[in-house]
Amino acid sequence: MLNKMQPQPGQQNSADQATGPLRGLKVLDIATIIAGPLAGGLLADFGADVLKVEMPGDGDGLRALRPHKNGVSLWAKVINRNKKGITLDLRTPEGVEIVKNLVQECDVLIENFRPGTIEKWGIGPEDLWAVNPKLTILRVSAFGQEGPYANRPGFARVADAMSGFLSLCGQADSAPMHPGYPIADSVTGLFGALGILMALLERQTNPDAKGQVVSVSLFESMFRILDFLPIEYDQLGEVRQRTGNRNPYAAPGNCYQARDDQWCTVAASTQTLFERLASAIGREDLIIDPRFQTNVSRLQHADQLDEIIGDWFAQRSAEEACSELEAFSVTAAKVRTIDELFTDPQVIANQMIVGLEDDELGSVRMQGVTPNFSRTPGSVHSPGPALGADNNTIYAGRLGLSDAEITTLRNKQVI
Repeated sequence: MLNKMQPQPGQQNSADQATGPLRGLKVLDIATIIAGPLAGGLLADFGADVLKVEMPGDGDGLRALRPHKNGVSLWAKVINRNKKGITLDLRTPEGVEIVKNLVQECDVLIENFRPGTIEKWGIGPEDLWAVNPKLTILRVSAFGQEGPYANRPGFARVADAMSGFLSLCGQADSAPMHPGYPIADSVTGLFGALGILMALLERQTNPDAKGQVVSVSLFESMFRILDFLPIEYDQLGEVRQRTGNRNPYAAPGNCYQARDDQWCTVAASTQTLFERLASAIGREDLIIDPRFQTNVSRLQHADQLDEIIGDWFAQRSAEEACSELEAFSVTAAKVRTIDELFTDPQVIANQMIVGLEDDELGSVRMQGVTPNFSRTPGSVHSPGPALGADNNTIYAGRLGLSDAEITTLRNKQVI
C-alpha cells in the first residue's frame, strides 16, 4: 500500500480553511462536464466560495466518466474540489426562482449550455441582471455565442480537430493522434478563469458599470494557443504538418529509447545546449561538423543527428542517460508515469500532491494548487462533494427554506 501524504498546513478539510486572494468572491457554478467547472475550480483553489449546482438524480455528466472507485467519480473529486454542492433542476419554475435568489449574493455565474438554452429556461443574462445588475456571467460553449457553428454540439476532440491543433499531433505518415486527455477543456477552463478575473477587475475600476458576459469556447481557445501558425500561413503560405516527436523548430529535439526500453526526451534548442549535448555524449566533433554547426543545418540533417543520439541512448538505461546529460546541464528527462511523480523529490518539496479526507473515499491525494503566492496562497481544503451534499446547508441556511419546503422540493424532484 502506498504511504499517504498527510494534509499540509492550511490544507485541512474545512471550508473556513479557504485561503487565497479570491476569498470572499461568491460563484454559482451551473456548468457541466469539464471546462466550465474547471474555471470555477481554479477560482475555488484561491479562496472563492463556489457553489456547484447539479441535476437531481444522476448529477453532472462528469460523474459518469471514468475513472470510478466504488461507483464514485474520481474526476469529480478533483474538478469540484473546494466547492459546496447542491442539486437543482434548472428547467423548473422553482429551480429558476432558486437560481435568481442565489445569484443575488453572487459575483459570478458560470454556465456552459448551448447558446439560447438558459434564456429558454428564464435565467439568461438579462433575467439574472434584473436581480443582480453587477453579476459577471461566464458562458462556455463549443464554438462561441455567435456564428454559423454556435448551436453545434462539441467536445474537446471536435475542438482539437476543427481548430487545427490535431493536425500537428502524431507521426507524419500516420493518422492524427488525440492527446490522452481532453486538453481543449483544460485550456478553455484556464481562459474562462482568466476572463472572469479580468471582468471583475474592470467592474472594480468602474463601480457604476453593469455586469457583463464573458464568452469562451473550446474552438477559439485551441485556435488561440496555436500562436504563430496563423501568421506563418498568412505571411509565408506554409501549412505546418505533423512531425511526430521531432521538434520542428530546433534540432536535436526528439524522444529516444533507452536500453531498458524506457523513453527520454531531449530539447537542445539553442546552440549552447547542442554543444553541451555533443560534449555529454562524447561527440565534440559534431560541433564543427558542417551538417550540425547551426540550427538551420541541424534541422536539415535531423535524421542523421537523431540516429547518432539514438545510438547513444540505446547503450544506457534511461536513468543513466538522463543523469549523464544532467551533469552537462542538458535539458532532458525520462518520460514518466503518474506513479513515479508520487515519489519525486521536487513534487514533494513543492507540495504538488496534497492529502485530504473524503466522506466517500476516505484518504485521497490530488494535485496541490498553482500558481504559488508568497502572501496569499491558495489551498485545497476539501475534495469535490457528493451529489447534493450541501442541500440542507444551502437551502435552509443560505435561503432560509423550512424543512417542509425542502421536502416538497425534493418530492417534486426539483432538488
